[in-house]
Amino acid sequence: MTINTTAATQLETAPWVNEAWNQTVQKVLRTSARIGAEFPHASQGGQYVLEATHWWTAGFWPGLLWLLHEGEGNADLPFRRIAEECELKLDEVLDGYDRLDHDIGFMWTLTSVINYKQYGGELSKRRALKAANYLMGRFNLKGNFIRAWNPWSAGEDNSGWAIIDCAMNVPLLQWATKETGDVRYKQVAEAHMETVRNHFIRKDGSVRHIVRFDPQTGEVAEYIGGQGYGPESAWSRGTAWAVYGLTLAAKHAGSQELLDTAKQVSHFFLSQLPEDSVPVWDFRAPEETKALRDSSAGACAACGLLLLSELVPSAEAAGYRSAGERILRSLYENYGAFGQDEEEGLILHGTSHYPERKNMDVPLIYGDYFFVEGLARLRGDVTIPWE
Repeated sequence: MTINTTAATQLETAPWVNEAWNQTVQKVLRTSARIGAEFPHASQGGQYVLEATHWWTAGFWPGLLWLLHEGEGNADLPFRRIAEECELKLDEVLDGYDRLDHDIGFMWTLTSVINYKQYGGELSKRRALKAANYLMGRFNLKGNFIRAWNPWSAGEDNSGWAIIDCAMNVPLLQWATKETGDVRYKQVAEAHMETVRNHFIRKDGSVRHIVRFDPQTGEVAEYIGGQGYGPESAWSRGTAWAVYGLTLAAKHAGSQELLDTAKQVSHFFLSQLPEDSVPVWDFRAPEETKALRDSSAGACAACGLLLLSELVPSAEAAGYRSAGERILRSLYENYGAFGQDEEEGLILHGTSHYPERKNMDVPLIYGDYFFVEGLARLRGDVTIPWE
C-alpha cells in the first residue's frame, strides 16, 4: 500500500492541534502528581478511580504518558519514569498468568512495545513477546478466533466467546512476527481478523459486539449484545474498535479486502454521527437513551480514520483525514475539560457500560489516550504503538 503524507504535512501545524497538545501536557503534569504509577479507568466526581493492576485498561495511562514523553522530548518531565514504573508493576499480572485474557494486547502494546520501540530495551521486548505468546495461546483453531474472557464464576463456560474489542489487541501479534520472524503470530492475527470480517461486520457496516461460537466445532452459536443495547444494535465504541482495528490489520497484512471492510465500517460510523461529530453510545439504541454520548468511541475512530487516510488512494485520503480531524477538534472544543482544574479527565462524556449502568457520562482513560494519540497523529512526530 502507498502511504500518503501530503495531508499530514498540511495539518500537523494547525493552531488548535498545538494548542490542544500543550494544554494536555500541562494538565497531565498536574494529574500525574496524584495518579502516579497507578491504573486509572473512569473519572468519578472529578477524580480518576484507580483500578487493580490486572484491569483491562491498565495500559492506557502509561501509553498516554509515552506519547507525551516522545512528543515533548524533555527528559526532565516525569512521563517516562511513571510509564516505566507502570510497566514494572504489570509484571505481577504477566507472571501471575491467571488474570490474563484477550486484553493482553491493550496492556503490553501500550507499555512494553512502545517502550521497546522508543528505547530498544531487551526487558521490554521479552515482556511483550511473552504477552504475545499468551495471546496466541487463546486462539481457537476450529473457529479461527481469539477467545475473549475467562470464566467470571465457577462453572461458567464462555470458552466460545469472541469480541470486537480484540481487533485492537492483535497488533501485538503482528509486532511479534516482525520482531522474531516467526510467522505464527501473524497467521493467528490474520485468521482472527478474517473471522471479524465474516461474522462481526454486517452488510451495512454496523458491528456486533460479541459472537459466541461452539468451541468444539467453530460454528456460530449466538450473537450477544454485550455493551451495546442489544444483539442487533450498533454500539458505537464497538464500531470504533472495528474502524481502527480493521485499518491496522489492513496495513499489517497489506490486504485490500481488510481495507475495503475498514472503509465500509467507517462509512457507517460517519453516517451516524450527530451534528457535533461525537457519537451517541449506541447508534441503534432507543431515542430516550441517545442523550448519552461516548467520546471515547469518537477518539478511537478518529485515530482509525487518520490512519485510513494514509492507506487509501490520494483522491480518497482528504475525506477520511478531515473526518478524523473534525471529530478530534469537536472533542477538544466541545468536550474538553482543560479549563476545569477540578476534573482529572481530558475528555468529558464517555459511556463505558450502559447495560450495567456503569461509568456513564464520565471521562474514560481510553478516551483520553486515543484523543492524545489523535493529536500525535496530526502532529506527525510520535511513534504509534499499534503500527
